[in-house]
Amino acid sequence: MRKGLLATVALAAMLATGGMFDAASAMWVRTPPPRARSSRAIGRPSRPGQVWTPGFYRWNGNRGRGRYTWVSGRWASPPRSGAVWVSPRWQRSRGGYVFVAGRWR
Repeated sequence: MRKGLLATVALAAMLATGGMFDAASAMWVRTPPPRARSSRAIGRPSRPGQVWTPGFYRWNGNRGRGRYTWVSGRWASPPRSGAVWVSPRWQRSRGGYVFVAGRWR
């Protein structure tokens, strides 16, 4: 019973902060990301109910030196019925661009 309660509290904490990021560990870069590629679905889902999650650019390197690399989209299974995929994105912020990871909502 106690393990179940702790797991529930931990899950609630993760869900509550799902849209936030830790400024100390956030990935931000000064160079703007390239324009997103066309991200139409490739192939077919391997199971019924899967959703296409579009590709995105990831930054490889540290803040001053590095480059953007394209990560291809893929088919994914939603964690629960009615879940909607929110694609990752680069958000302009003071001093550069901050990566906001994709997530299920």
